[in-house]
Amino acid sequence: MSHPGSLSPVDSTEPLPDFPQQRRCPYQPAPGYRELRQRGPVVRARLYDGRPTWVVLGHAEARTLLIDSRLSSDWSRPDFPSPSARRKAILTATMLIGMDPPEHTAYRRRVISAFSVRRTRELTEEIQRRAGELVDAMLAKGPDADVLRDLALPVSSYTICGILGVPYEDHDYFEKQSAQLVSPQVSPEEVGQALLNLRGYLTELVDRKERETEPGPGLLDTLVHEDLADGSLSREEVIRLGIILLMTGHETTASMITLSVFTLLQNPEHLAVFRAGPDKAALAVEELLRYLSIGDVVMRVAAADIEIGDLTIREGDSVMLSMAEINRDPDAFADPDRLDLERGARHHVGFGFGVHQCIGQNLARAEVQSALTALFDRIPDLRLAVPAEQVEIKPAHSGVQGIYALPVAW
Repeated sequence: MSHPGSLSPVDSTEPLPDFPQQRRCPYQPAPGYRELRQRGPVVRARLYDGRPTWVVLGHAEARTLLIDSRLSSDWSRPDFPSPSARRKAILTATMLIGMDPPEHTAYRRRVISAFSVRRTRELTEEIQRRAGELVDAMLAKGPDADVLRDLALPVSSYTICGILGVPYEDHDYFEKQSAQLVSPQVSPEEVGQALLNLRGYLTELVDRKERETEPGPGLLDTLVHEDLADGSLSREEVIRLGIILLMTGHETTASMITLSVFTLLQNPEHLAVFRAGPDKAALAVEELLRYLSIGDVVMRVAAADIEIGDLTIREGDSVMLSMAEINRDPDAFADPDRLDLERGARHHVGFGFGVHQCIGQNLARAEVQSALTALFDRIPDLRLAVPAEQVEIKPAHSGVQGIYALPVAW
């Protein structure tokens, strides 16, 4: 796993490259990452605040490090790194992602049944129905639409609202607050205010559910009437769990759906796969997850010295994993820059790896497949309504790669 060109934190006199770097094409990694890969699978770079960091680009190295208990996800650590001031403002307000076992394991166990394979199968028909309704509404209102506004956000928000027991009529409010977290025009202070707004919303919702004599079917209802009621979770813990699940449950999937549509419209020779049946569509979604890697930057800090190849990551060192490059590692994927919707590469790390692997991955797959199938089946002549170069790309440090809008026509 070593590489003769790898930079050492102590013996290099070369200026460190910046990390993360901005994508120029929404579905391609930043061009500068290829130069980093030539130096090795684990290299040195510099964060926005000047702090040096290790950047992991190799697939084997990533999977090794992501299951190493010495690599910490504890966001409460004062030495925990961040790719931007905006992301740093978010770290203090969320949980579940930003902690280590055994605490992380205990919280994950309380919520994972709501996102199981069995639960996803139960919900898939409803997700397909909702996606179809949204596309039909686009057609009725057409002949143009915005894929993000009219399909991706509504289907993902509707689904996570059903899972959590959040009233869907409130989706405009929490979508607006979540959008503040990834907008390049928003200051860290405004990010903090958006998080306070989300907290206020979840606090009021938890209070309302607690007053109900009969709990609803949502996960929040269960947490309130069982875990909060018996004292196994505090009110603060229930609220924070609600915030992170609501945020991640709609923003990431909406971005994935929107960016997938853009990618396929730019590569129309692949569209026939979605009309060849659910098995082919499922394979296609898996390849899109690898190819797009919307959750590009994964943050960690070394809690102890870690040797990887001929390198030593020292205790307290920042470690950033570039999932986009890890999923384009030629040692793990043949011809990795080629989009192959029949590749079937399930060993990608689009949902992470190890104990922090995304609990909502089965649900996300169902949502993406349902939305893309409904869209391309019902509107076979779909096309971009603006030149591709006018589509605005989210900043590299936003946490979720993607685009802000996708105007289409037919």
